[in-house]
Amino acid sequence: MNIKNKFFPLAALAAPAIFSPSCKEQSERPNVIVVIVDDLGFSDLGCFGGEIPTPNLDKLADNGVRFTQFYNTGRSCPSRGALLTGLYPHQVGLGRMTFDQQLPGYTGNLSQNAVTIAELLRQQNYSTAMIGKWHVTETPLRHDQRQWLAHHVQYDDFGPRNSYPTRRGFDYCYGTIYGVINFFDPFSLIYGEEPVRTVPPDYYATIASADSAVACVNRYAKTDNPFFMYLAFHAPHWPLHALPEDIEKFKDVYKDGWEPVRNKRYERIKELGIFDVSGEFLSDRQFNDQWEDNPDAEWDARAMAVHAAMVYRLDKEIGKLIAALEKNGQLENTLILFLSDNGASSEYCQNYEPGENDRPAELRNGDPIIYPRNKDVLPGPENTFAGIGPKWANVINTPFRFWKATMYDGGICTPVIVHWPKGVKLKGGSINSDLTHLIDIMPTILEITGAKYPENFNGNEIIPLSGKSFASVFKTGKRNIRHDFVAFEHFREKAMITDDGWKILQRPRDNEFEWELYNLNADRTEMQNIAEKHPEKIREMVEKYKEWTQWSGVLPAPQPLWNNRNN
Repeated sequence: MNIKNKFFPLAALAAPAIFSPSCKEQSERPNVIVVIVDDLGFSDLGCFGGEIPTPNLDKLADNGVRFTQFYNTGRSCPSRGALLTGLYPHQVGLGRMTFDQQLPGYTGNLSQNAVTIAELLRQQNYSTAMIGKWHVTETPLRHDQRQWLAHHVQYDDFGPRNSYPTRRGFDYCYGTIYGVINFFDPFSLIYGEEPVRTVPPDYYATIASADSAVACVNRYAKTDNPFFMYLAFHAPHWPLHALPEDIEKFKDVYKDGWEPVRNKRYERIKELGIFDVSGEFLSDRQFNDQWEDNPDAEWDARAMAVHAAMVYRLDKEIGKLIAALEKNGQLENTLILFLSDNGASSEYCQNYEPGENDRPAELRNGDPIIYPRNKDVLPGPENTFAGIGPKWANVINTPFRFWKATMYDGGICTPVIVHWPKGVKLKGGSINSDLTHLIDIMPTILEITGAKYPENFNGNEIIPLSGKSFASVFKTGKRNIRHDFVAFEHFREKAMITDDGWKILQRPRDNEFEWELYNLNADRTEMQNIAEKHPEKIREMVEKYKEWTQWSGVLPAPQPLWNNRNN
């Protein structure tokens, strides 16, 4: 499928630049590309143990560093807020759940008391581009929400424009404001700040995002400015949408079911030395059913095949970006940081009734959308909206338990690759297991670019950084600035992890006073809850956690901003 230069934003790149190139000689400061993907399983990539061919990302890992204890916030919107600002999501108005009340969705927009990486780098004469999924602007629910999602009605604004990427430091923007999209005909697509009303018939979001990124790289190569690119792919988030030729590659791969795939991933993880632990560390499979007894085996095998196709396509498109950097002589001094926003999703994407805010009922042409309740229709085409469900999520998060939105490591530990030939002095293929968090990306980028974090910005007092730079890892293999702990709260799921490897965790299904305790040094995959053996450790950590909830803004609970529907 040849779609080169067919997309509106690529043609628009021929317009005059909206940034001012520096008149100085080419800077020694690095370009920075943050690539974030959506709902990737911990072991989906080949370089983290997966069977899906990902040669381009594997090559970055072979010549860079993999991080194996790098944490996110458990869900998309909060993770993006933390990454962009160096602050916990509750500090910037993007906490989703609180202890005291359940709120029915993401609340708030990115705070004006936070500053983004792009805002600070633009002050340093960096060109800045945001491509893909934004998801830190609150889209109001409307009475005709489903018609809006299906493009049957049109509105100019997908949320307050003062929270759009172009108002938060990005010169160039091509992507979606909302979180969930039809990959073949996305909702809330914008160029700059203007809605993109139609797309070509052969449009596919992953390809369109990559082509836009390549066009930006080619353009930036003609200037003296370094650049910062935030490339936020939508894949492999549901709906399971993939190109037919990509699905074909995996049509028979998953017909043997869950356990063989999980076991092979585990053995590959051990071979690669992903975790520096002794003994067996594969957590128990969370389900007792057998594949041969599965009445939906054909549908389930196809669902996983589509997921694999989406990951395969991600890698293929990232390969185009790497090739553009090589062609322009920019790869050597470009920091590429690849990660996922959270663990694999357990959602089947059921068509809940009435009025789920991210599930359209029909396509633009009026054809009905088929949801997983209809097992007679296999996922993959545009008229299907499905997810892989919890059993495959358990597999692709191997060796961990659980998934997105939980505070087990299956939900919050993300596979990370850093590649920067000029700046990383370690042996290629190195693995780092230091405690690291999304909030650390901002201070790391500031350190390597020479940008400064302000006390005030655009007339607003700025919240002090919560993150800490891990740039020392690139030269020494170890962090010289460490966290005492990192903490989490989402959907009333609570957790805290200390630098010496202790983790407490509490789930909303449990009694409020029942905390789980794990020693990640001895039990990396959280198989042994040792809370009863260490009550003093529980008390000590819970006290720190309560202090963190006050300091970080988890408490007091925010009020939902979008309950008043825009009619």
